[in-house]
Amino acid sequence: MTALRTIIAGGRKRIGLLLGAGASAGMKKADGTYPLIPAVAGLTTLVLDVLEPEYGKQIAELRKELAPKDDIETLLSRIRSLAKVIGPATIHGLDGLGYAQFGERVCEEIGKVVNVTLPESGSAYSDIVTWITGAARDHPIEIFTTNYDLLLEEALERVRAPYFDGFTGGREPFFDPVTVSNNDLPARWTRLWKLHGSLGWCSNGKDEVIRSGKDSARHLVFPEHLKYEQTQKAPYAALLDRLRAFLATPDTLLISVGFSFADAHISARVDEGLAGNPSASVFAFQFQNIGNEACARELGRRLPNFSVYARDAAVVNGSEGVWRVPSELPSKDWGPIRSSYWAEPQGGGQHEFTLGAIEPFARFFSASRSTQVFVTPVASTAPAAVAPAASVA
Repeated sequence: MTALRTIIAGGRKRIGLLLGAGASAGMKKADGTYPLIPAVAGLTTLVLDVLEPEYGKQIAELRKELAPKDDIETLLSRIRSLAKVIGPATIHGLDGLGYAQFGERVCEEIGKVVNVTLPESGSAYSDIVTWITGAARDHPIEIFTTNYDLLLEEALERVRAPYFDGFTGGREPFFDPVTVSNNDLPARWTRLWKLHGSLGWCSNGKDEVIRSGKDSARHLVFPEHLKYEQTQKAPYAALLDRLRAFLATPDTLLISVGFSFADAHISARVDEGLAGNPSASVFAFQFQNIGNEACARELGRRLPNFSVYARDAAVVNGSEGVWRVPSELPSKDWGPIRSSYWAEPQGGGQHEFTLGAIEPFARFFSASRSTQVFVTPVASTAPAAVAPAASVA
């Protein structure tokens, strides 16, 4: 962690972030409650509760067929498949056109849930942007995210930080795969790659995806059951290829938070990239205990350059072990640094690794260049809380 803090404080390393649904779910609303956007389970409940009066029979039958994986993403994939293949035939009381309309309604309700704004008082994404803009960089920061919301765009635009999401143009911004592939914009432009689509993406009627500038949610792609033809078209093919190209670059570090690595099409590219490029590394900061992070854990065991940091344990260089508190701190500076990633949970209990949650993760990054005042730990086994920053180096 000390080495990571040094690396992210400078601007020389090629660094990427991989943000999953847990990132948006881990942030609080303006009133202080959680989550800002629910994770998949919460999103499923909210969307299906609204659609129950209209599509209750279809929802019940499809979830029965798909169990145990019957979340909203898998359900929408099945609805779209039925819309394309059954034509005038009926399944569970709907024909192909009926399922197409059903899919539109699901996307509409997803759009309503994820169409939120960041609190004015600050957020984890604002802290990440502070870190991005706080150093002159040799290489651009590349953010890969499976989230559909516009929160990262909002955080960047609030401080007028330039970014490129693959689209260019004014009236109907179109996707430019050449610029995505070449990656030849200035390093101060953050790259923002929306791997599963985004609010505001739509079709222009020519089988092309454009960015509308609106909040519609009709062109989203979901994990697990992605159609081959969807992922081979722009922008999805180009964005996934960008992830692979990023990991193929020498001396690259990809840091993930809020991502379970259960999305097979993304994990496969990470696996391929690390296997073919030993100088690339992934640090996977996981929210749960190691036993509940099966997908990340498996990658960590197979790939020595894929490190997993969970609440109770870690997998480093292919070896798994639980966290242990040393009897003596390695140096006098270690206590303050450790208190930024190692703390007692809110409900009490043993100290645990905290950077699997987006808010401490973002604070760790934004404070990496700061000179901070820390309360001296009472004992080496009880790290103190971090006080507000006193000055900036």
